[in-house]
Amino acid sequence: MTETISTGLPMERENPFDPPAELRELREDAPISRMIFADGHEGWLVTGHAEVRTLMADNRLSTRSELHHPLFRLGNGDLPERPKAEPGFFLGMDAPDHTRLRKMLTGQFTVRRMNQLSAWIGTIVDEQLKAMRAKGSSADLVEEFALPVPSLVICELLGVPYEERGRFQEDTAKMLNFDNGMAEIEAAVRRIQDYMLELVERKKASPGDDMLSGLITTGEPTDTEVGNMGMLLLLAGHETTANMLGLGTFALLQHPDQLALLKAQPDLIDNAVEELMRYLTIVHMGTIRTALEDFEFEGHQIKAGDSLSLHLPTANRDPDKFENPDALDITRPSSGRHVSFGHGIHQCLGQQLARIEMRIGFTALFQEFPDLHLAVPASEVPLRSRMAIYGVHSLPVAWTA
Repeated sequence: MTETISTGLPMERENPFDPPAELRELREDAPISRMIFADGHEGWLVTGHAEVRTLMADNRLSTRSELHHPLFRLGNGDLPERPKAEPGFFLGMDAPDHTRLRKMLTGQFTVRRMNQLSAWIGTIVDEQLKAMRAKGSSADLVEEFALPVPSLVICELLGVPYEERGRFQEDTAKMLNFDNGMAEIEAAVRRIQDYMLELVERKKASPGDDMLSGLITTGEPTDTEVGNMGMLLLLAGHETTANMLGLGTFALLQHPDQLALLKAQPDLIDNAVEELMRYLTIVHMGTIRTALEDFEFEGHQIKAGDSLSLHLPTANRDPDKFENPDALDITRPSSGRHVSFGHGIHQCLGQQLARIEMRIGFTALFQEFPDLHLAVPASEVPLRSRMAIYGVHSLPVAWTA
């Protein structure tokens, strides 16, 4: 018998690195359960790895944002709005619109292209670590390392002047914070959009060797599409990797046996990155899909219009897929089996870039600061529980000067 969660998606964690206990227990009973969404819609919660992976590639399900029912209420009680995706926001689109827009970018994110950037990314990482050491014997790792590195990388790739990062980073935090009301979130989104459109005009007048200029010179996308595609890449490019660098460092410091192993065997770094992605799963709120038609899935009758929350953190802890799934084990075979980057046609476009940044970032961080440690008790590290992307707001660390 399928249990129904009537309180919305649980968010409270007993351990900063584990999914909410209620969801893990629910997965053990039933990988597919009924769930009441924030607006009263009775949809589905999917927590099993095989089920999540299969449904992510099912073309009977839509990613169109205007079809989705909200998972939760905002801090002031507002329900998040369900607008149609604006031009260029291909994450909230189905084919053929999604296909047309994504195709314009795929050539920029090939494995070969990303590997060519390794030396340049290494230089950025080294410069940030030198700047962090110049702080003395302590610093906030998020402010001095985890956020600047991916921000510098994605700004350079897109052609966004890094000195103008203040125009979008503060608003990014506002739009991803569920404790804000709808008006504040919408205002933050508009300010970022206005900035990106302004930047598009500057690129049209003086194009450079960057992604935005490249999109403009093809003549395919409209200015609005270019601006919104750039905004999407800008947000994803610095928010996700920044939080993996911050939360991943926190996790390694709290698992000294794994950190010692990584230091002793640096060639484990590729495995370590994949395992941290699986273990932490920063896309923690549930990836939403909505059924376009009636169909049966593993004995469950899915109706057209039903929303499904595909919960990646619990899927990545599924014992049917991963042995001893609640353990952080950097020797776990790296085979890309986790779903942290999604699956199917909406799989993360920048995943190879993120992997390279983490591989270089974690390696260099612990080489430069071999005795890095928390400067506060672990219980005092502020967590991003009410943010769209999970992580730490700050990570106070210290080292021998």
